[in-house]
Amino acid sequence: MTNNLKVRYASSPQDVKMYDTARLREEFLIQNLMEPDTINLVYTHYDRYIAGSAVPVRSSLKLETFAPLKSDYFLERRELGIINVGGSGSVSVDGKKYNLDYKEALYVGRENKEVIFNSDDATNPAKFYLNSTPAHKVFPTKKISLEDAEVVELGSMETANARTIRKLIVNSIVETCQVQMGMTELKSGSVWNTMPAHVHDRRMEVYFYFEVPEDQAVCHFMGEPQETRHIWVANNEAVISPPWSIHSGSGTSNYTFIWGMAGENLDYGDMDFCKINELK
Repeated sequence: MTNNLKVRYASSPQDVKMYDTARLREEFLIQNLMEPDTINLVYTHYDRYIAGSAVPVRSSLKLETFAPLKSDYFLERRELGIINVGGSGSVSVDGKKYNLDYKEALYVGRENKEVIFNSDDATNPAKFYLNSTPAHKVFPTKKISLEDAEVVELGSMETANARTIRKLIVNSIVETCQVQMGMTELKSGSVWNTMPAHVHDRRMEVYFYFEVPEDQAVCHFMGEPQETRHIWVANNEAVISPPWSIHSGSGTSNYTFIWGMAGENLDYGDMDFCKINELK
């Protein structure tokens, strides 16, 4: 069993204007997710957000604390959102077992001391995508199935952005301190997500792309609306989005992505939209 944590610091928009492709990817792209028998996490200083994965295959994986957290256990002062993007599995939280099928979610509240991940079938292991944020209050752990999700249909085939948004860990479904997570599924023939693009200076966000065909990719757009940059993203990779940055993508095929966010408020509609014809 391996637990890894990497730390990344915040970057100003003035500095990011000077980054080349390699530096952009180093600062904002999260790779090496979904490695067997490994918990891989990235701690970003944007709202102290942690994004990562746990893939138990040969044995259980226990979520350990890390020195940079300066805590006795991982969730001593944090909360955790989990979405399974692999085979069926389970998460045990202080001895209580929660079964998670494909695309089901689990919210785990602060002060739970033991979180253990398991797969039902080693030949088709669970792949748990994880997001964690600081928490000021204890809220109950809760499973969210696809039937529990709040569903929104957006976009159109004419603009190649027909998509289904499933809000999973949001305050209309489960009480949280900061973390919010949901899933956007692009319909066949559509490739654009989150268009028109937007920024929200009171919150940061992370996009995790999956269901991207092996020989295809997604071009993720970031940066200030008048200073955009792009990062090419493969299957099971994520991009950190600062509060000052747009976050949008276009794929060479349809795909699915998980959005997770944290910050000053829990208002899903807190967005400052950018006109498409004004992006540069």
